[in-house]
Amino acid sequence: MTDPSRSVEVERKFDVDVTTPLPVWEAIPGVDAVSDGEPRTLDARYFDTADAALARAGVALRRRTGGPDEGWHVKGPREGDGRVELGWPLGEGEGLPDAVAATIARWTTDPLAPLARIRNDRTAYLLTGAGGVVAEFVDDHVRATDLRQGVEREWREWEMELGPAGPATAEGRAAFFAAVERAVQAAGGRDAASGSKLARALGF
Repeated sequence: MTDPSRSVEVERKFDVDVTTPLPVWEAIPGVDAVSDGEPRTLDARYFDTADAALARAGVALRRRTGGPDEGWHVKGPREGDGRVELGWPLGEGEGLPDAVAATIARWTTDPLAPLARIRNDRTAYLLTGAGGVVAEFVDDHVRATDLRQGVEREWREWEMELGPAGPATAEGRAAFFAAVERAVQAAGGRDAASGSKLARALGF
């Protein structure tokens, strides 16, 4: 299998109601235009050991279909303002690919079991500036199942993730996300109560 893709995920998440209107992005620094929304249907299954070894290490392992980055993903522990995300193609069948197993072996080699299923009707928007894509904003309508407890949950949330042309300095990122938060609050959104979709799917 080829080497994994690698990206550093720097994002902010927000909770919104079903009827909350989309924000207006006119005051976001460095953003000149916003693309039309691109609909995506995502279906992800998350895995962990019986004693939650990955979660305790701050790691998430998923297999996701749909969207431009479908495949196997390993999100590492948070480092500063972001998380390193590694990605591999889906491959043949649904079993854990050897390359993915080798990557998570630094945290665990114990058997894995399905933890949660998260289905997401996403609409993605690109915020662009002179240098390219400053950030991607997504409007997510989420249906999640805690596979261990048999509990289903639904919610809507927004995410803003920096793109290749996003601000490169800590000061620039702080100014960017401060402007994003003002726009989100003006639309009726609020800071996310949960740190991730997986955590929320599991009731955390």
